[in-house]
Amino acid sequence: MTAPLPLLQSLPLRLAELTTDELAAALAGAAAARSCALVPVGSVEPHGPHLPLATDTLIGEEAAARAATALRAKGVVAFVAPSVTYGVTDYAQGFAGATSVPAAALTAYLEAIARALTAPGGFRHVCFVNNHLEPAHDAAVRAAAAALDAGRASVACPLTRKWARTLSDEFKRGDCHAGRYETSLVLASSSGSARVLDAERVVLPALEVSLSDAIRSGKTTFREMGLDRAYTGAPALATREEGDALYEKLVAMILGEVEPAL
Repeated sequence: MTAPLPLLQSLPLRLAELTTDELAAALAGAAAARSCALVPVGSVEPHGPHLPLATDTLIGEEAAARAATALRAKGVVAFVAPSVTYGVTDYAQGFAGATSVPAAALTAYLEAIARALTAPGGFRHVCFVNNHLEPAHDAAVRAAAAALDAGRASVACPLTRKWARTLSDEFKRGDCHAGRYETSLVLASSSGSARVLDAERVVLPALEVSLSDAIRSGKTTFREMGLDRAYTGAPALATREEGDALYEKLVAMILGEVEPAL
């Protein structure tokens, strides 16, 4: 048994927009057994001269909103919880706006959020939707999910191999920070904060620097990797249509983590 579909479909996707009575009604009774809060986890870090500092958060929010809609269509009581906008961004040090938090602090914060959302009377499951791909950040997010009882929390992140192989060639090569992959996703975002400076984007030369290869070789900052403008890949080739196609893959990723837990 799930929440009455007309009630669920009439409610906003974003948890913060509900009243406490609306949420309690949506989660009442057996409906809570198939309920999920999607928590976008992002970062504040440079994404080239053409994308906003909040790029990772914006991508996570859009993917989570599309996934919540898809989950609701399957009778799941799904909402997008407020985002966690700061993360571990050590590779971006030295660039204006880069704001990193300690991994342990992020893990503790996310664990507390997940425990609160899944407290008695709350959600059955929490999924952290992470599109900031710095390894230490990803590990911190996964540590928070692992601290909860089995089935209570999951992480939807493109770094997981089975999801990574479904994404674009640029993503799989690793030259995708603020490149064609992320720029396409921001172009397709419905957020009013998803600014793409086209005048800067269209003249950026393609840069074939694989972040994954550079990290494996021991480089610890974007500048060491040769990302002097905090991007790699081919942002000039990005399109809204490619972004929409990529969001379909990210939605499938989120559903692939959530549905088995429910």
